[in-house]
Amino acid sequence: MRSLQSIPFRRRHALCAALLAACGSPALAAEAELENERRATELDRVTVTGDIAYRDRSYATAPTLSYGLDYFQRFEPLTVGDMLKRVPSVGFVSDVLEYDGARLRGLDPGYTQILINGKKVPGAGGDRSFYVDRIPAELVERIEIVRSPSANRSGDAVAGALNIVLRDAYEFDGGYLRAGAMHFDDGKTKPVLGAVGSGEFAGGRLLGGVNVQGRHNPKRKRSDRFEAPGGDFVDREDQSDVRDGTDTSGNLSYTRDLGAGRLRLDGFYVRTDRTETEHSREYDHASSRARERLLSVNDQNVDIDQKNLVLGASYDFAMAGGRSEIDLGYARFDDARFDTEQETGYDNEDSPPSFDGFEGTRVLTDARDREFSLKLAHKREFGATRFEFGIDGVDKRRDNSLRTSEVEARKEGQPLPPYVEFDRQRSRIQERRADPYAMLSGKNGRMDWETGLRYETTRARIDLRSEDDAPALRQDKDYELLLPSAHLRFNLTEHDRFSASLARSVRRPDFDKLLPLTLQGEYGDNDFVGNPLLRPETAWGLDLGYERRLGRRGVVGLNLFYRKVRDLIEIAGTGRPSAKSLEDHSEAVEEFLDEHPGAGPATPGYPAFDPDSFVFTAANVGDGAAWGAEFDLSTPLTALGLEHTGVFLNYSWLDSEVEDEFGKRRFNNQPRFVLNLGFIQDLPEWGVSFGASYRRQGGAYSRVLGEEVSTDYGADLEAFVEKRFGSRIAVRLTGSNLLDASKDEAFHKFDTFGDQVGRDYDEYERETETAGPVYQLTVRYAF
Repeated sequence: MRSLQSIPFRRRHALCAALLAACGSPALAAEAELENERRATELDRVTVTGDIAYRDRSYATAPTLSYGLDYFQRFEPLTVGDMLKRVPSVGFVSDVLEYDGARLRGLDPGYTQILINGKKVPGAGGDRSFYVDRIPAELVERIEIVRSPSANRSGDAVAGALNIVLRDAYEFDGGYLRAGAMHFDDGKTKPVLGAVGSGEFAGGRLLGGVNVQGRHNPKRKRSDRFEAPGGDFVDREDQSDVRDGTDTSGNLSYTRDLGAGRLRLDGFYVRTDRTETEHSREYDHASSRARERLLSVNDQNVDIDQKNLVLGASYDFAMAGGRSEIDLGYARFDDARFDTEQETGYDNEDSPPSFDGFEGTRVLTDARDREFSLKLAHKREFGATRFEFGIDGVDKRRDNSLRTSEVEARKEGQPLPPYVEFDRQRSRIQERRADPYAMLSGKNGRMDWETGLRYETTRARIDLRSEDDAPALRQDKDYELLLPSAHLRFNLTEHDRFSASLARSVRRPDFDKLLPLTLQGEYGDNDFVGNPLLRPETAWGLDLGYERRLGRRGVVGLNLFYRKVRDLIEIAGTGRPSAKSLEDHSEAVEEFLDEHPGAGPATPGYPAFDPDSFVFTAANVGDGAAWGAEFDLSTPLTALGLEHTGVFLNYSWLDSEVEDEFGKRRFNNQPRFVLNLGFIQDLPEWGVSFGASYRRQGGAYSRVLGEEVSTDYGADLEAFVEKRFGSRIAVRLTGSNLLDASKDEAFHKFDTFGDQVGRDYDEYERETETAGPVYQLTVRYAF
């Protein structure tokens, strides 16, 4: 008898659809038929076919939304970040046209688990987050939003998980070439080049892809500073901020049947070569640029060299009446930064302002994060029930080196001395995990269910060395977590289904909050010291969802979520005076003794030590909660006789509550809503398609010690037009940021905790950042 694995993959889905129909499951047969159609035409859709792609209906019992690359492709996204800005509940608090730290449910990126092919990957963020704009869109097959975790994946997913599934040699056939250029409003043009190919090789299937894309983002900023809201004007800063670079990437995937199982090898590599250049001038007048109004000139240049490497090998095989899997992984992220900032200051008490100093700071940062992973798993059927158990092992090491040098020139026209003397800090954080799990799943009539239990054990070691010859500070921290999960999906009709999920998840402490390093003046005049004894945050999460099929391709869904977060990590006081308070008191004592030789603490008038700024730390201080509603619609307008018109809409209403030392607030930087809507119109008789996409994100608020920030974004409009030539060539013109979106921020700044409570301002600042439209012309050729 011929095995299913030996049947070509394009025929296999059709066979499954026929079997489901024969077994009396027309709804599932229809889904399988659509899946087969999607698989068979995937290459054509991302190159020349005029069919409109819609959100896929996931088969997973855990609440999951699935979006294929063809859902996004008409708008020619450059990165995964560009793709994620179109899906429900994903917010960003980045610069204009930057989509790096994804915030699922609007929560901090550290609450969102980023997976590549179902595996965690290291990133640059001190909050353990991964910048999704580092992965080119051309490497991606689909993106899954996993709203609630299952036992067979890491529990680091309080807000949920974003699984980036890369192209697979087994599911992708053929090839294409892509070439184009992007034009920016400052006149710069950047190339976009890519190629993907897949076919039979050495008894299996091999896929390879390369991609080179220019990156450029010219932005303009203006800041106006006042003594307080409604107070007197202080100064104005005009700034240009240009991000320029090139991303070079490649990926390979090889799959073949071997013995009683299937071997899969895959990997991808991305290098980001980027320069960030800022130039600013500060004036003491709201509009004048005259020399006599100039306060300072500042130039900053940051050279960034980042490398992402992910390698994986897995073997799935029949064993003991079931199937077993061995999965090996290696991931590495290198981040090197060369940051130089130089500022010339002027004294505006003179007319015209006189030279007041020339100083520079150079910061050299080298960070390396690498992970080894091993997974052993076994699945087997017991009647209508599937039992899966296994263990995940992770060995993670994060090394960071920071070197800082400050120099100054005291005379005008004198060059800065060379950057020779550096303050050095090195740190290493190691984590070893062994996480066994077990889960049961099955189907009972109209109901699909899944339940599981995961036990995560972590052994952590933190090493900090401030100087090469200084003794290292070392702290060990071990902890264990029990993470249960349960998912239920009830198929009410062939078109309607309900889902419910309950799961416990975890967020591990940020790296920069663990290091026992004292940072002077980190929050106004207050110092900060890390706490290596921090416990991880845990959360119980509930998701309730409804989804309905609209015709053959449309889907509409509504989901309600709630997260109760315990052991919330916030900034807390230690009661110890800050370095500035100690310095101020010391200076006051010296002045008193100069005036009263031989005086002592008992002498009348001797300065009392009454600090107004302190040392703060990170601590597990209490609980928080987040909740919201998520609606999404993706459908053709066939019911209105417009089968070649597709519409897309998703809207997420988000809310939360935490309590810090100042009172209650929302989770920092959680937008109040995220809205996406758009349409695509196909004109098949002319071989033409066009469409538009509109995005708006609600206002966000952040409060930390010494600073409170309100952030608002303008709307983002994108549009495209496509012309197809036969079945192999497509030309697309895409325009993004057509409304010249802006980012507007209001900064409320304070020196001390008491000042912040009493609203005694150090400074109030309003900043606006803008960027112009970007146009991209792309040609795709399928072969």
